[in-house]
Amino acid sequence: MSSLNKVMLLGRLGKDPEIKHTEGGKTICKFSIATDETWKGSDGEKQSKTTWHNIVVWGKLAEICGQYLSKGKLVFLEGKIQVREWEDKEGAKRVTTEILVSNMVMCGGREDGEGKPAVKPGGARHGDDSNEDEDVPF
Repeated sequence: MSSLNKVMLLGRLGKDPEIKHTEGGKTICKFSIATDETWKGSDGEKQSKTTWHNIVVWGKLAEICGQYLSKGKLVFLEGKIQVREWEDKEGAKRVTTEILVSNMVMCGGREDGEGKPAVKPGGARHGDDSNEDEDVPF
C-alpha cells in the first residue's frame, strides 16, 4: 500500500518571511501562518481556535515568497509535513514539525477590504521558473 503526505493550508502570515541562503547558494524562506476554525460549543456559544504552522520554502519559490509575502497576508499553501530533529546549544534533543511548501497562491491582503486579490490570482510552484501569464477560472 502506498502512503500520502499532502497538506493544504489557507491562513495569514504571523510575521514577515525570513530569507536566508545556504553555503551552497540555495535560498530558503521561513515564516509562520495562522489557521482558524470556529464552531458552536455545547452551550451554543461560538468557539474558535487558532493553530500556528511553521512554513519552509526552498529555491525560486522561496525568493517569490520573500519578495511578495508580508505579515497579515492571506496565502494558500500546498506541501507536505516534515518532522526535523536536532540538538540545541545545551545538547538537548529538539523536534519541530514544519510544512515544506511546493505550491503557493497569494490570496490578497488585509488592506484590500473589498475581498479582491492584491495580486493577479495564480500560483507559483516549486521549480516552476516559467513566466507565462495564465487566466485562472474563478
